[in-house]
Amino acid sequence: MFTLSSFVVGSMVGAGVFSLPANFAGATGVAGALIAWAIAGTGMLTLALVFHRLAIRRPDLDAGIHAYAKAGFGDYMGFFSAFGYWASACVGNVFYWVFIMSTLGAVFPGLGDGDTVLAVALSSVGIWLFFLLVRRGTREAAGLNRIVSVAKLLPIVVFVILCATVFDPAVFAANWAGGTDVALFEQVRATMLVTVFVFIGVEGASVNSRHARRRSDVGRATVLGLLSVLAVFASVTIVSYGILPRSEIAALRQPSMAGVLESAVGGWGALFVGAALVVAVLGAYLAWTLMAAEVLLAAARSGDLPRFLRRTNAKDSPVGALTLSSLLAQVLLVVVLVADDAFDVALELTSALALIPFFLSAAYGLKLAVRGDGYGPGEGRGRDGVVAGLATAYTLFLLWAAGPTYLLLCLLIIVPGTVLFVIARREQGARVFRPFEAVLVVLAAAGAVTAAVLLANGTIVL
Repeated sequence: MFTLSSFVVGSMVGAGVFSLPANFAGATGVAGALIAWAIAGTGMLTLALVFHRLAIRRPDLDAGIHAYAKAGFGDYMGFFSAFGYWASACVGNVFYWVFIMSTLGAVFPGLGDGDTVLAVALSSVGIWLFFLLVRRGTREAAGLNRIVSVAKLLPIVVFVILCATVFDPAVFAANWAGGTDVALFEQVRATMLVTVFVFIGVEGASVNSRHARRRSDVGRATVLGLLSVLAVFASVTIVSYGILPRSEIAALRQPSMAGVLESAVGGWGALFVGAALVVAVLGAYLAWTLMAAEVLLAAARSGDLPRFLRRTNAKDSPVGALTLSSLLAQVLLVVVLVADDAFDVALELTSALALIPFFLSAAYGLKLAVRGDGYGPGEGRGRDGVVAGLATAYTLFLLWAAGPTYLLLCLLIIVPGTVLFVIARREQGARVFRPFEAVLVVLAAAGAVTAAVLLANGTIVL
């Protein structure tokens, strides 16, 4: 269970936590931040509890987030969930490299904000070094991830403690309302994609459940990992408001945790955060590389992706899926060179892509509770239904908060991947689309074309 928990912690604690102070301060003050974390924490806890119950009610589904969408809503929606989640992982991995290079750019100007030719070249080397590491064995990589998960939490806890020692109540009070004319609800809404990004990974134990000794460990690890990380994320955000005025925090260079700690304890604070960030992000990259490959492997084994993605080597490493994941990350790194704000685009696109499989998993949990599948007399259908209903409503709220731009960009990434689904169905000699799936494909394709047109005419700017 500890190793499964480390997947949850390891995949959530990455670059996002180091950018929280500026991202929150740019949108809201203390009051808005407390409300945002209360909403995000409650919403993600309901989602974690859905994964917990699904692991128990459907122990035969050991591919997590993809398997739940497929079982609940058909083959194409299973593919849609798997491909969207995989793309989210790959975009997130690119974000990690941009963040590392941006951090090092404070010392080595040639790296800029992580979007220079030199930064992309070094990031590319990193992608393929991790490819070789994971290719040596999934279990060995998982063991390393467990060690790194602990190592990267310690500096963040130290940050909170050090800031608490110089916490200024007067500054904290001045930051309470945020000093903005924007309505409180809109302030909270502006933070939602940030909270989604930092919580992506709550499903880490579920995705890797085929390695679990006991199914019950999957749910426990999910809840334990989420609560641990929520405490850390909320603490980092709130103590920062007691160090600097909100406007100064919002203007800090990323990683903004470095600027906050430098103001609190001096120049060595920025170096400390920079070193901690590199360890944390590399650990998160390892966890996400494992999860991205696992999702493709599971989708291929269930017949929703071509056979070449089923291949594993003698070390149980999914080499076909791992190769495709590394190739997509490499392509996206090149896009970084032409993006106006690679940092924000990668963060918000990663969040939006993950919301689709999150919603489908929550909706499947609700469907099971309503229909009673897998439940015996008096086994808590009503309670599970309420939790799954709240998780479904929360993910729908997040999709609305994401806005149409990022949802259209998601379709632009996922829809071309439908070719892989068609190939997989042809390999099996099976019918490609059922009638309602054909309607979904047409609607999704229309959204993807719309996104392409808006990008071409400059309405959507990366």
